Amino acid sequence: MGGGEDRNGSGGGGRPTSKDVARRAGVSHTAVSFVFNGRAEGNLSPATQERIRTAAAELGYRPDPVARGLRRRRTAVIGLVTDEIASSPFAGRLLRGAMETAWDQDHLVLTIDSGGDPAKEDAAVAELLDRRVDGIIYAAMSLRRVRVPEGLHRTHSVLANCLPEDDSLPAVVPAERAGGRTAARLLLDAGHRRIAMVGGQDDIASVERLRGFRDALRAAGVTLPKEWVVRSGGEIVAGYEGAARLLDGVAPRQRPTGVFCYNDRVAAGVLHAATRLGIAVPEELSVIGYDDQEHMAAFLTPPLTSVGLPHRAMGEAAARLLLDTIDTGRTPPATVRRLACPVVSRSSVGPAPTR
Repeated sequence: MGGGEDRNGSGGGGRPTSKDVARRAGVSHTAVSFVFNGRAEGNLSPATQERIRTAAAELGYRPDPVARGLRRRRTAVIGLVTDEIASSPFAGRLLRGAMETAWDQDHLVLTIDSGGDPAKEDAAVAELLDRRVDGIIYAAMSLRRVRVPEGLHRTHSVLANCLPEDDSLPAVVPAERAGGRTAARLLLDAGHRRIAMVGGQDDIASVERLRGFRDALRAAGVTLPKEWVVRSGGEIVAGYEGAARLLDGVAPRQRPTGVFCYNDRVAAGVLHAATRLGIAVPEELSVIGYDDQEHMAAFLTPPLTSVGLPHRAMGEAAARLLLDTIDTGRTPPATVRRLACPVVSRSSVGPAPTR
């Protein structure tokens, strides 16, 4: 772009510079700077702008982000601090969403995994601030209220998949209550009226999913017996044990015909229990999971219908909100944006049995 970018000089077979582009396009160096600084409109004709962009493409020229950052007092880098990138099956989706959104706006993402250690989180934020990142996304891999790491209030910051304990920062989270309603309606629309829920504990996601589940049943005039809400945890064994409590030794007309599971691991346990008990899915029992867990939901028998968590969309939305804040310099209100949890339909949900 400007003269400060041409660190490698022109010609000589090195990295092409804005001066090389100007020579190839037959324009001034200032004209090239206008195009890559976003100041071309009103200063250059569309034909000249196109000629400069064509020359840049032919030469493989890219503006120097370091020089541009120095000129704008920005680094074109945002930080992302999270607790479980190395171990969570969902982290890759969120990270990809954030990285690709940032890349589309000429930013890189510098990522640090704290392992959930508060001291490491504080140190990670301090390190990112020392590197003068333009802003920071703080992400958790399970929805919960979090202590805001020290230093996040010293820069533009957005939370993803978590809520600040002090309600001090904007956050992007899944619409868990709406997801629970969606799951219940899917079973209701298939004709089920004897519906249970298995799995979960007292975390935010469990509470919100059950609340939405109850909302939809209540609206349809369907009673949810207390004993048909089995809060058994979040693992496969929890699903197996919960399903056994609901189904083992119970006559077909007295047992649920549909089960909404806290997550896909619980659903896998329910499917396993149904197989052991000789209950056909979905002919006798419909099962719906939550998370749409990669490498799992689609490979169960039968393939699992699941309410998907919008991890990629959360990464995209958090990065977009952060970059807009950086661009405008205006701090957004500490509001919570909830993203829809879409249903991924497979083979584990069918019509309610008539007998």
